[in-house]
Amino acid sequence: MILLNTRTRLAAAAISLLALAACGGGPVNDAAPRPNSVPPEVAARYQAMPDGEYTIPAVDTGYLNDATVRKEVAYNGPDSPGTIVVDPYARVLYHVEEGGRATRYGIAVGREGKGFSGAAVINRKAEWPRWTPTANMVRSEPEVYGPVAGGLPGGLENPLGARALYLYRGGRDTYYRIHGTNNASTIGRATSAGCIRLYNQDIVDLFAATELGSPVKVRTPDESMALEGEMVEGPDGLMIPMASLSPEVQNQIRMGQTPWPAFFAGSSISPTNSIGSEAALQAHSINDQAPLTN
Repeated sequence: MILLNTRTRLAAAAISLLALAACGGGPVNDAAPRPNSVPPEVAARYQAMPDGEYTIPAVDTGYLNDATVRKEVAYNGPDSPGTIVVDPYARVLYHVEEGGRATRYGIAVGREGKGFSGAAVINRKAEWPRWTPTANMVRSEPEVYGPVAGGLPGGLENPLGARALYLYRGGRDTYYRIHGTNNASTIGRATSAGCIRLYNQDIVDLFAATELGSPVKVRTPDESMALEGEMVEGPDGLMIPMASLSPEVQNQIRMGQTPWPAFFAGSSISPTNSIGSEAALQAHSINDQAPLTN
């Protein structure tokens, strides 16, 4: 595991505090893992796994459920095999396969994850990608980002996780990323910032199945509604089908009266290590290459 110097750890702690501040306000719901029985074959996918010089930690089974785990499913979209389809609104990602099938992954979505839609291609892949704040981030918050202005090497404490896929359009970087995470509690939930993240075990799987030049489709809200049905964020922060609720509750929600408190990530949605994976991931502003424009 990479050892960070004291100055870098202080900066990382500040970033982590920003993460919690970004999630503050309103009621706080506990998103700590809960006792959960999952099939052995599912739990096996999320055990600790060696990966080069690192060992990816196991995902607590309390975070594993039908909305978040990797599984093969029937696919009803119009996309061709080999396409990665991102649905930021249902919080799922599909890798489309032959015969009307796909591998579905649960994802966490930051606000930047809903700022892009349409077609792109994977023009870059990175294992244990480097984390680098932009010059603008360093200028605006030098006390936080100055100590890590030169970038943070890839590793277990890096908020980009074990792998990253980089989306390009027209030959230019969109700054939209699909990557891993060092914070398993966020998967299936909305986060304060960032693009699209998966469990590290899942991004390793997707990375291996994805070739350079693979097409990507990021759905719009209307496309999500047409293909996934109407979804709503449940009391635990995970998306659930509106149709699974009683007609009375559906009517309440459509009238803007959600019958449970809005979900806010509390301290349990924070990493157990020194790098904050919430505010640290400002999507287009955090990457391992220089931005195309300032």
